[in-house]
Amino acid sequence: MRTLFLALTVALASYSVHSQADTLRIPINQQGSQVDSNLPIFGESQQRVLSVHGQPVKRHPSIGQPPITRWDYEDFSVYFEYTTVINSVKHHKPKVAH
Repeated sequence: MRTLFLALTVALASYSVHSQADTLRIPINQQGSQVDSNLPIFGESQQRVLSVHGQPVKRHPSIGQPPITRWDYEDFSVYFEYTTVINSVKHHKPKVAH
């Protein structure tokens, strides 16, 4: 009886975990626009980012070791390790419903 109760408890717990999982699927080529190609790319220097995009709206202080710094522009953010780009992220802008 105790084994049956334990088995039912485990089965119900695993069912509830699986039944609440959601999967977000974004088809390729619908993840962003062609504007993304203008974002800074991995390996570029801070100097290159400044020369192409100008001064950021906000510079966040470096944190961690190695130091990671974020610069925010109007439409995207750039992440640096030391003075080298490690990632650029376009800001999410919700579509306005008509």
